[in-house]
Amino acid sequence: MLRTQIARLSTTLRRYNLSPHRIEILALFPILAIATAALSNRSVAELTGIVLPALLIVDAIGRAMTRRPVPGEITSVDAMTGLPTRPALDHALAEVAASDGRLTTACLFIRIDGHEHLAQRWGADARDEILRRTAERLQTVIRTEDVAARVEDGTFGLVLRPKPAGRPDQPEALAQRVANALGEPLHIAGSTALVTISIGIAVPGELGINDLARGAEAAVAEAQKTRKGSIRSFSRDLQERLSRDIELVRAVDNGLTTGEIRAWYQPQVCTDSGQITGFEALARWHHPTLGTLSPGQFLDAIANAGCMPRLSEVMLQNALSALASWDRKGLKIPTVSVNFSPEELRDPRLADRVKWEVDRFDIRPARVTIEILESVAALGHDDAILGNIDQFANHGFNLDLDDFGTGQASIQNIRRFRVQRIKIDRSFVTAIDTDPEQQSIVAAILSLAQHLGVETLAEGVETPGEHSILAQLGCGNVQGFGVARPMPFEDTFAWIDGHRARSAPTPLIGRNTG
Repeated sequence: MLRTQIARLSTTLRRYNLSPHRIEILALFPILAIATAALSNRSVAELTGIVLPALLIVDAIGRAMTRRPVPGEITSVDAMTGLPTRPALDHALAEVAASDGRLTTACLFIRIDGHEHLAQRWGADARDEILRRTAERLQTVIRTEDVAARVEDGTFGLVLRPKPAGRPDQPEALAQRVANALGEPLHIAGSTALVTISIGIAVPGELGINDLARGAEAAVAEAQKTRKGSIRSFSRDLQERLSRDIELVRAVDNGLTTGEIRAWYQPQVCTDSGQITGFEALARWHHPTLGTLSPGQFLDAIANAGCMPRLSEVMLQNALSALASWDRKGLKIPTVSVNFSPEELRDPRLADRVKWEVDRFDIRPARVTIEILESVAALGHDDAILGNIDQFANHGFNLDLDDFGTGQASIQNIRRFRVQRIKIDRSFVTAIDTDPEQQSIVAAILSLAQHLGVETLAEGVETPGEHSILAQLGCGNVQGFGVARPMPFEDTFAWIDGHRARSAPTPLIGRNTG
């Protein structure tokens, strides 16, 4: 009987937000102690010395008696950060859901941007220290009854303390405080690490209580796609995109098998002669109900389905088939560029497998260009990636350093990887004909390329003015909507014929002296 009464009293105190563990109530102790001394009031002294401590004991016992264990609780504490793991979030949400609508809460997912690269940049020990310090900072910002957990690598979850359904919390304000605290510089191993934090928020309405964690996880992923270091709330639009992405994941296998996912081709031309110097193979999904999808709309689905290697295989097969078909028509396209993800470049057999495919089509490796992102080339300590890049060069493939200017590849790496061409990122090309600062940056890149003896190609060229100034500055090749949009393979024949007709030199006409 006594146990039941204690549990009931503790639950009542918490339901009406009157827990004696709250900082506001604990603050009464010194106030009442001062009042006791000033007034010499026995009642106040009894209240201070007996009632409030008794309430603390009752509340503590009640919490222990009414608390339901988290499934797998013995092993549910993360060894690195000391925080609970994902089941603690699910348990906290289930408790709110069990209140039959009397209580409400919100869920936040907090993710360190670029966590997967922390070890590469700072080392494994420093990465672990960043995680520990981030967890410590998180616990200093949240309130006593908020439930924090480490969800996965670089991601923390937070379920806010339950409140009466008519008095919802304001999770946006807490999210901003968390972002500010966790974004402060960290002094690690004698260096200063600057990390940014993206946060996803989910509140009841669009989702049920038990689905808030899933919604917050989707929101933080969307926040990172939009702009790292941002805060994003779950919405109906995001729910629709999430549902569509789930459907795309399910449809990936069929799309790759049936040829719905295939290569389109964007031409690259010489700024001096106007001649076609190659095509880049770019993935497109001809979805039966959603229409033609660009990579930004479906690459996540490909990755989530574990099908990136299959996509690369399809793209390589398409590119080699295109080269063979152009050859049969006598069109003599010099090269086709293909891309591989960092994960694929870690496959030690990749370069040999690509060489085998090229040999099978009886095409010289020099007619296939492998594009390597500058951010990947900057990973100079990754032996598997370095081995593949080196092997591609040994086999005779051309190597392009893609998105140049956005990563940290050193001049030494450009020489080391035997790069034939650097691709200047479109961020330096936009409005270059009207922006002197852009012109200065590109001129410096072109000067570097000239001294290193490598060719250049500018991406994202959209206007005649941009094309013209790049030619004047000495950029060898251009690619972008200003030249041509990516097109299906069957449309390339007409475009090639039309472009060559437009680029043909005007014939000289002799003066009529008769």
